Amino acid sequence: MLYIFDLGNVIVDIDFKRVLGVWSNLSGTPLATLSERFSMGEVFQQHERGEISDEDFAAKLCEEMGIALSFEQFATGWQAVFVALRPEVIEIMHRLRNEGHRVVVLSNTNRLHCNYWPQHYPQVAEAADHMYLSQDLGMRKPDAKIYQHVLKAENTAADQAVFFDDVAANVEAAAALGIKAVQVIDRQVVPAYFAQ
Repeated sequence: MLYIFDLGNVIVDIDFKRVLGVWSNLSGTPLATLSERFSMGEVFQQHERGEISDEDFAAKLCEEMGIALSFEQFATGWQAVFVALRPEVIEIMHRLRNEGHRVVVLSNTNRLHCNYWPQHYPQVAEAADHMYLSQDLGMRKPDAKIYQHVLKAENTAADQAVFFDDVAANVEAAAALGIKAVQVIDRQVVPAYFAQ
């Protein structure tokens, strides 16, 4: 079988409120104001597809939110999204590989985050056979093409793949292609799935 794991809130806990908290402190803008203005809109999606640079992304997002931050300040906040590794999921990934399955990561991420989490969480790459990252592929979930790319690259039929993601739209898109897709709504979902 091919087991496909999303990164954020599946293998690593993330929290965008932490990002906004840092930016609020650095810019002097109230957190509530930033929460209203921050969106994962087109600029965010372009960055995840690798279509704009980290610097352009920072400048455009600051403009959208009406704050003035240096690139360094922006990046400090951006990296605060990562909370902690979920060791129980890493353990499951290793176990699946030991049993002869393929285990890959499929993540909507961006260059700026990829300069950070592989260094802080090397366990992720160690537990996976391959990392499929949106900014390297020029496409992002829930676009059907990204799932098709992974299946083709892994030479696996959709019905031989299981996909774990925390975002409903991503899960629905995978399921529409015939992949067994599981929405990870909390930390219990993945361990419970493999405890069956």
